[in-house]
Amino acid sequence: MTAAFLVASAFLASAVEFVEALTIVLAAGLTRGWRSSLTGLAAATVVLAAIVAALGPTLKLIPIDALRLVVGALLLAFGLQWLRKAILRASGYKALHDEDEIFAREAAEARAAGVDVRAGLDWYGFTLAFKGVLLEGLEVAFIVITFGSTQGNIGLAAIGAGAALVLVAVVGVAVHAPLSRVPENTMKFAVGVMLTTFGIFWSTEGAGAHWPGNDASLPGVLAFVILLSFAAVTLLRRRRTMVLV
Repeated sequence: MTAAFLVASAFLASAVEFVEALTIVLAAGLTRGWRSSLTGLAAATVVLAAIVAALGPTLKLIPIDALRLVVGALLLAFGLQWLRKAILRASGYKALHDEDEIFAREAAEARAAGVDVRAGLDWYGFTLAFKGVLLEGLEVAFIVITFGSTQGNIGLAAIGAGAALVLVAVVGVAVHAPLSRVPENTMKFAVGVMLTTFGIFWSTEGAGAHWPGNDASLPGVLAFVILLSFAAVTLLRRRRTMVLV
């Protein structure tokens, strides 16, 4: 069960980040030229690969309980941040994430930027794609490394992230446009729930406590987080309705 959750969480979280990275790369490529945009993407990919290659083996040197405590706390903070935003979006207190709007804004800024050619590349297009892919990719790397290291199987997390990358890349090349029809807000809600669940589960284990049935308790923790999240959405919606009335 943990393996399935691990792959699913890595897939969903990575897919969200890859969709956002795709939007930035498309904006850079369509407005500033594909050569500069794709070169920026390739450069960011090389940097990310180096970071993962360096950090992966290092984490194996840390005792598993200490690693789970630290990673669990980080995932809990990270997951609660995602979950908070998702709950606010679902309840109407925060605008929904719109890839079309983000693409339009990035494209407008790219068109307005001046021309600066370095090493035969449009520097604005290169840096826009590089920074976008690097920042989104770092979050993917964090998820893959932390999820995989705590379970002693970075390969499983990498499979989930790799599947997300292939899917987003194939669809992005096919439609040649931002993936605005992807239910990204729903995916972010699901990712927030899963990250929070793993954060609770692993930080508790890292602190020395034991869950009844070990990994078999994970679905129960997941159900608890889902119930609390939907209860928060319901309460906030009612509060917002009362304020509007």
